[in-house]
Amino acid sequence: MLKLMPIYGTRPEAIKMAPIIKAIQASPDFDCVVTVTGQHREMLDQVNELFGIAPDHDLNIIAPRQTLNSIMAKTVTGLDALFEAGAPDAVIVQGDTTTSTAAAIAAFYRGIPVVHVEAGLRSGDLFSPFPEEGNRKISSHISSLHLASTSVSKANLLRENINPEDIVLTGNTVIDALLETVDKNVPFQDRALQDLAETGKEILLVTTHRRENQGNTMDGIGRALARIADAYPDLTIVLPVHKNPAVREAVLPAITGKPNVIITEPLGYGAFTRLLSLAHIVLTDSRGVQEQAPSLGKPVLVMRNNTERPEAVSAGTVKLIGTDESVIVTEVATLLDDAAAYSAMANAVNPYGDGHAAARCLAAIAQLLNVGSRLPDFNDN
Repeated sequence: MLKLMPIYGTRPEAIKMAPIIKAIQASPDFDCVVTVTGQHREMLDQVNELFGIAPDHDLNIIAPRQTLNSIMAKTVTGLDALFEAGAPDAVIVQGDTTTSTAAAIAAFYRGIPVVHVEAGLRSGDLFSPFPEEGNRKISSHISSLHLASTSVSKANLLRENINPEDIVLTGNTVIDALLETVDKNVPFQDRALQDLAETGKEILLVTTHRRENQGNTMDGIGRALARIADAYPDLTIVLPVHKNPAVREAVLPAITGKPNVIITEPLGYGAFTRLLSLAHIVLTDSRGVQEQAPSLGKPVLVMRNNTERPEAVSAGTVKLIGTDESVIVTEVATLLDDAAAYSAMANAVNPYGDGHAAARCLAAIAQLLNVGSRLPDFNDN
């Protein structure tokens, strides 16, 4: 039986890997050796528990205020020891985290085929998002199979002279995970969120943590949220705040104590999905939220100057608004005050997936390893 090793270390990776892992585990052709680095810890474990995934190997590399270089070094060293003990027939990495690129490098150096899930994302700016743009470009050029979520991502790879025979258009596995999870209607452990859910009040869901936004920019995001809270007292702002101390120190001072602001610890994926389904508007600098919220009909305002996910911007369900404090306030106010503007974004079509991406991924891997054939590509037109 052929051995596949999915490797991941953060919550977003875990969410997008989970449908593929479940598909591998259900297949008679493959042995699935789930390996996590622990680049994130608590949030990663929550996703694994939600989807019933028990890792076979855990490098547990997390450390306070860890640097990108330490993540890279510990991941490559730890994985190399695992490969020495028993090399898999293929390694599967997802996206553009430091874990994914370190795993791709470690496998490449051992001559192990690398399968890159969600391949081909590009912002066009090597330093935004940082380090993700660099990470994904590195992974693309040492991968044997490129599982692109959209035709835009496929076109990006073709422009970089990736062999078209090595690219498969799959749709995004995050939609597989989302559709499975939203049906669970996972209860909130936070009493304030449970009470909010019962009121039916409009919710502005906020997520922010991008490295390039930390510092003065994130101070401004905090001030913008405070202004919105003051201007719209009937609106409830919910911020599941990232564990990173730099994020908390920047964004929390301006909003702590506001009566219509709920600050929570990071939510498990199940609870976050339920909160997403209840939200009226999503304000974010996160990447995966840009894909998931449109599937639930939620307008998304992205606090970045560029995005590697332009499909939803073109479709109209996502809008790039940058990070200027006053612009953030104005854009949120527009959606709250203008029903037509809100409806135009809420009713746009999501181009990211149909819930069957994992099956396409596994079929493509089977063809790579000469034990099956590909399924028809995802049609995102």
